[in-house]
Amino acid sequence: MGALAIRRIYAGLSATVLAFVLLPLVAIVWVSFFENRILSFPPTGYTLSWYARAWEQEAFRNGFLTSVETALCAVIISLGLGVPASLALVRYRSPGRDAIQTLLLAPMVVPGIVGGAALFIAFIELEVLIDRDVTGTFGGLLVAHGLIALPWTVRLVTAGLAGANSSCEEAASSLGATPFTVFRRVTLPMIRPAIVAAALFSFVISFIDLEKSIFLVGPGRTTLQIALVSYLEWNLDSTVAAVATVQILIIGTLLIVSDRYAKLARAF
Repeated sequence: MGALAIRRIYAGLSATVLAFVLLPLVAIVWVSFFENRILSFPPTGYTLSWYARAWEQEAFRNGFLTSVETALCAVIISLGLGVPASLALVRYRSPGRDAIQTLLLAPMVVPGIVGGAALFIAFIELEVLIDRDVTGTFGGLLVAHGLIALPWTVRLVTAGLAGANSSCEEAASSLGATPFTVFRRVTLPMIRPAIVAAALFSFVISFIDLEKSIFLVGPGRTTLQIALVSYLEWNLDSTVAAVATVQILIIGTLLIVSDRYAKLARAF
């Protein structure tokens, strides 16, 4: 088999895989413009009214705002914990470093539904211990979303630190700079792209979460993903497709920007 034939086979397989990934997204965007009152093929026409209807739904509107608020808080939590942890893992040799790194990355490999159930049970036990509400509170939801985002922050910032030139930090230290000054004036500028990418990716991971949120949201509060699932129980129209299209646009934009700052392939 010649090299040309191999390239054609490889191109065909790549196109097939890419189509398998993209076609469902294209279908959702297409369906969001259907005029049909009940979702069916072929469409009788096209309209933008489903986008307006989605925003008029209080559950979607409040869910979107809650998801954005939760994701922003998750970014702050993940950066506040993940950046110092990554710095300690990469720049300092300490006993148990591998075990700590495994612990920090563990939420990434635990199935979401298992992690959500485990947090729910842990919060119930904590409530019994301290005699205060934890499950169903916004604080409990933030803890869960912080855990979702933390592993990705650690991976991206660790990759950024591993690729940074540590000799610049050593030179600054040898000239009398304090550790904080070295971090602020030398280390931080070098890893700023990784931190920006970690913040954006943490926002995405938190924003799209369903498994943990469904266990931990309280009465009168819902996230956008839960609102979508609840709507689908009783409705079958293009409103959900319109909401999903907006999510695809937001998430796709954030991932493209994240990859611009730090190649996400290095985090996988």
